[in-house]
Amino acid sequence: MTTQNIAYFTGRLLPASETFIRTQAESLKIFNPYYIGTRYVSGLPLPKEKTFAINSSNFIGSAQELIFKLLGIAPHLLRHLRELEISLIHAHFGVCGALALPISKVLNLPLVVTFYGLDATMTDEYANRESISTKVYVKRRESLKKSASLFIGVSDFVRDRLVAQGFPSERVISHYYGVNTKEFSPDLYIEREPIVLFVGRFTEKKGCEYLIKAMASVQSVLPHVSLILIGDGSEREKLENMASQLLKQYQFVGFQPSDVVRQWMNRASLLAVPSITASNGDSEGLPTVVVEAQAMGLPVIGSRHAGIPQAVIHGETGFLAEERDWKLLSELIITALQNKELLRNFSYQARENVVKNFDLCKQSKALESIYENLIENFKSAGIR
Repeated sequence: MTTQNIAYFTGRLLPASETFIRTQAESLKIFNPYYIGTRYVSGLPLPKEKTFAINSSNFIGSAQELIFKLLGIAPHLLRHLRELEISLIHAHFGVCGALALPISKVLNLPLVVTFYGLDATMTDEYANRESISTKVYVKRRESLKKSASLFIGVSDFVRDRLVAQGFPSERVISHYYGVNTKEFSPDLYIEREPIVLFVGRFTEKKGCEYLIKAMASVQSVLPHVSLILIGDGSEREKLENMASQLLKQYQFVGFQPSDVVRQWMNRASLLAVPSITASNGDSEGLPTVVVEAQAMGLPVIGSRHAGIPQAVIHGETGFLAEERDWKLLSELIITALQNKELLRNFSYQARENVVKNFDLCKQSKALESIYENLIENFKSAGIR
């Protein structure tokens, strides 16, 4: 079978928090992905020969990026994609789908758009004041609904939100990109410690203030239990001040590379994911850390929020509480930590769940079948 070239399109190439895009691209076997975007950012390393940005990081590049966003015009990008003989464009995030729409029309290519969370839940009011790109998304959304070949939600929650917004149900599916279950695998020789772990950005939707309140209650019963918080973000200072007043044992360790995160996941007893719906409508899709942790045999205590219940089976692989219910969250953490047999069962079943339903190899194979069908249908319909 001849390998076909496809374009993975996103606005920025590529923030450190978007490892899932690179991981998905690198897992493909029968398609050859190229990374296409509006501009470069400091973040994940990408192969230079397979990466192209409209903005070449100078004044002219900035002007070209603006023209592309507002008018959909980017002659050098079109020329590059033609030279590569691209067969399909896969845009990551709904906003980027709107940006890629004019290119897919000019090149007459199938367009796949994956929605991850905020892009499917933000209000128009928020979008119209947030950025040029989100404004363009609102402006082109109806055209995107009509023209894109397929819309992917990373969870059933995201899929349902898209359908509720009028995206054509026959072209909306749920598909999670998956986790490398060989890379994320527990070292059974390492003994777990009385640690509750949080991994993520310190933003409103992550619900960390409720976790800190819950841990204060936990530590009143189990004073030896520590809270370790990995990550960074706009609310870090506020959360550090809050923790200093309420908690006895805690540590903010900042942003950490994947291998360090895995080490903490192997040491901890629980992962806490207390996500909430933010005031701007921002919600999770299905947080990567939830699946990665369970692949590591780390049970999750989370909230019934967005796609989290799709990966965390309450009472089997972990526990779930309602959003903002820090009292119940603390009770569930105490219950789990005081019952070693329950924790062992959660740990085993959590990994089994991920291997069965969220394995990267299986999910990538399914995604490539989706690509093949879309390209074939596009050709059969005489669109190309």
